[in-house]
Amino acid sequence: MEVLKVSSKSNPNSCAGAMAGVIRQTGAVEVQVVGAGALNQAIKAIAIARGYLAPSGVDLICVPAFKDIEIDGEGRTAIRLLIEDRERRLPTTLDMRDSLPVAALTRTPA
Repeated sequence: MEVLKVSSKSNPNSCAGAMAGVIRQTGAVEVQVVGAGALNQAIKAIAIARGYLAPSGVDLICVPAFKDIEIDGEGRTAIRLLIEDRERRLPTTLDMRDSLPVAALTRTPA
């Protein structure tokens, strides 16, 4: 699964665009943050991404969890945000040889 790292200096609109793009392609994205400022930017980005994806019928949900990581040889606790479509629909691709969409098996539901 694609992992996007968000910092306190990240632009929420840019992050939202990246999140929306990955979700359109794979159906889910993992966002990793360390610190309150980074979490703030990530939450703003998720709210913006919901707006980007809502017109196409995608309703995003966010599942938070803690994750132990290492930064510069030092152990830290990050927050992992799993962002996915509420309906857990698999992304579809359009096969130009046919007139019907074919389900893409790019990920397995969690």
